[in-house]
Amino acid sequence: MTPIGALHRAIMRWGEAERTSSRLALQRWVDGVAYVDVQARTYAEYWTQQNSLTLTGDGPLWVVLGDSTAQGLGASSPLHGYVGQVLNALRRKGTPWRVLNLSRSGAQTQHVLDDQLPLLDGLTPALVTCGIGNNDILATPPRRFRDRLRQVIDRLPSSSVVMDLTVPDRLWRIGGAVSPYVSGINQLISTTATSRGLPVAEVSRYARPPWRGLLAPDAFHPNNLGYRRHADALLAALPAGLLNLPATAAAGPASWRSPVAP
Repeated sequence: MTPIGALHRAIMRWGEAERTSSRLALQRWVDGVAYVDVQARTYAEYWTQQNSLTLTGDGPLWVVLGDSTAQGLGASSPLHGYVGQVLNALRRKGTPWRVLNLSRSGAQTQHVLDDQLPLLDGLTPALVTCGIGNNDILATPPRRFRDRLRQVIDRLPSSSVVMDLTVPDRLWRIGGAVSPYVSGINQLISTTATSRGLPVAEVSRYARPPWRGLLAPDAFHPNNLGYRRHADALLAALPAGLLNLPATAAAGPASWRSPVAP
């Protein structure tokens, strides 16, 4: 059982004490967290299966690096996350895009450096996208976080688009406290990516408060509509030429190795 699952079980066993409105609200939130916690396993299984099929077909290859948002946690299905929504938009242009989703729920910048980027060896993707850093905000010391972000961006292929972070303005009490910090991280992402000539998908500009109707039951991950804003940000940042690639562009080698299961 995951730590979140254990927390959910503890709350459910909280006894038959008087049900205050605050306690009921807490239980609803923990139920939502447990729901998304289950998604973390099922969505990872989905993408693992899809990845095993991706390189057997033809068409331009899109490789996704990132965390639980790239997995689509909080959406009603993996394909209703931003990856699925963008993939659908790309395919509507008539080109059979394929996606190799190397993201992992809970991933931080160090995981991208150690586990995800090495899997690009031998591939020639038409597009690489990287959205990482949400899990570093409270878990990684600021200087180390900035250093790792620079390393990630410096190691991305020239075909990459970098995604910045949603600024949690007024999202819970802690949101307002960290908003200036996240804004500074986004400035670092923009400056570092621009210095390499890489486009930046400004999720921070598209996904903004008010958050009502945009969040999953855990009040953290986006829902389908929330991911639509992430998808809009990414689509707006894609180089125009990618929308008209021929079906045979950027095929990957059959020798690609599957990542370690999360």
